[in-house]
Amino acid sequence: MKRPLPERYLTPVDLADLLGIPVETVYQWRRKHSGPRGFRVGRHLRYDPEDVRTWVAGRMEEAA
Repeated sequence: MKRPLPERYLTPVDLADLLGIPVETVYQWRRKHSGPRGFRVGRHLRYDPEDVRTWVAGRMEEAA
């Protein structure tokens, strides 16, 4: 990833913006269990930046 990840937990909108994808794609990944690992804080969905980094690195390895 070229942009540094923030120190705080990411929202679905943050994740979509970071990856340059529609936010609906983030929710589709969640439903299909194919995206980065997320967790709920009450009714809010959040992503740990380290989990996102690991997930992206795995996708890059698969593509190589």
